[in-house]
Amino acid sequence: MYQDGKILIGKSGEEKIYIYPKMANRHGLIAGATGTGKTITLKVLAESFSDCGVPVFFADVKGDLAAMCNPGQAGESLQKRIDELGLAEDGFSLRGFPTVFWDVYGEYGIPLRTTISEMGPLLLGRIMGLNDTQVDVLTIVFKIADDENLLLIDTKDLRSMLQYVAENAADYSVKYGNMAKQSIAAITRSLVALETAGGDLFFGEPALDIKDWISTDNTGRGVIEVLDCRKLIQNPTMYATFLLWMMSELFETLPEAGDMEKPRMVFFFDEAHLLFDDAPKALKTKIEQVVKLIRSKGVGIYFVTQKPSDIPDGVLSQLGNKVQHALHAYTPAEQKAVKASALSYRVNPELDTYAILQELGIGEALVSVLDEQGVPTVVKRTTILPPQSQMGALDDGQRQQEIKNSSLYVRYAEAVVRDSAYEFLTRQTKQAEEQKAAEAENAAAEKQRQKEAAAAEKQRQKEEAAKNRATKQAVNGVASTAAGTVGRELGNQVGKTLGGSFGKRLGGNVGASLGRGLLKTFLK
Repeated sequence: MYQDGKILIGKSGEEKIYIYPKMANRHGLIAGATGTGKTITLKVLAESFSDCGVPVFFADVKGDLAAMCNPGQAGESLQKRIDELGLAEDGFSLRGFPTVFWDVYGEYGIPLRTTISEMGPLLLGRIMGLNDTQVDVLTIVFKIADDENLLLIDTKDLRSMLQYVAENAADYSVKYGNMAKQSIAAITRSLVALETAGGDLFFGEPALDIKDWISTDNTGRGVIEVLDCRKLIQNPTMYATFLLWMMSELFETLPEAGDMEKPRMVFFFDEAHLLFDDAPKALKTKIEQVVKLIRSKGVGIYFVTQKPSDIPDGVLSQLGNKVQHALHAYTPAEQKAVKASALSYRVNPELDTYAILQELGIGEALVSVLDEQGVPTVVKRTTILPPQSQMGALDDGQRQQEIKNSSLYVRYAEAVVRDSAYEFLTRQTKQAEEQKAAEAENAAAEKQRQKEAAAAEKQRQKEEAAKNRATKQAVNGVASTAAGTVGRELGNQVGKTLGGSFGKRLGGNVGASLGRGLLKTFLK
């Protein structure tokens, strides 16, 4: 509840336990074993921040938070809690809250998308399970795409870029360093696996503008953004990395704000241990940096997990508002964890923190918050308020109606495909293939032309030779006749002089034969 400018989260006896809005961006922790009331605490805080005019984001892992848009249902146990805490006098009422539903897969909420470029190689490498060398290669691929103004929007873009770099690795290695084709092949295989897991759905446009989440309704209450994660949580690494990306987007997008009277936004990270499980050192350093610095952007981050030890010490030390539900200690390791948790609070001499942590009932917690000067209060055993909104799942029909009634539905519902690396490289490949085909066609045409020219020349030469033979034969015939005639006349004269009529005939025949023979000799 939001009361007297403060966020009422519970009561310790007759004392009201508040979180001061101007201290809410000092982050917080909600911890406790399964079934001890963490989800109730998350709802109470989300409702209170909304009443305070602060937008809220949280992930709905089990599907039991979506009904916040409906008023709570009065029942015997709820009325008993209201009476025990005297909430009727404080103005407690059952009501719904302004809620917008999102879903990476677009099934139970407005499609939530980002681009490959916005995710970046480090976070993308974690989702894809790449080793350090492969992340380095992926970073180079991103750099080449940036240098050549190739947009990496969806998985098709990245796959095309990987293929392009592999084909031109020798050219790029001089400027960017060696990129083994085996590493590129491994990245491509991981990318295919990511697409199979739904990556082709949540990498695309229109990408989420995180500023759309910083809004209030017409009554001034902060809008609660609910990300349905029932399917996404099946891939824990993808779930954690995606939420980390959203935290990073808030950090990078929002301007510095300094100390504010209340946060710009509060971000709840459920199943927070997944954020740190198997995370490389570089990623843990990034998370710690974001948690430390995002406070100055006016954003409060609240981690929800089972044990405080799920959170690295560097991050845990930044969490000023702590709500610790019951912890179980059945083994020596668990007992050690409970002791460590008990020691993390400012000592209350009236409480045995270690013992109480193991005997808290459902809806009870040890609470320590920051006072108005930012100093942690002593830990107190607190009964958490009941939520004002409905518990449990939301009817699918109402959910779909709520989704389509959102003003953001029209903006994000339909995917948009614009010109990016895939389209550019596809055109470039097509142009290269067309050019190659044209060159091959021209070469074949030239070869055919040369073949036809050679055949024509051969035919011309053949015809020329035939013509020459015919001409030669004709000339030879005429010349032979003339030579025979001349020889005959000479032979007649010679034969007549020597032998009369007989000599004339003989001389003519001999002369004709000699004339034709001499001509053939000259014409050879």
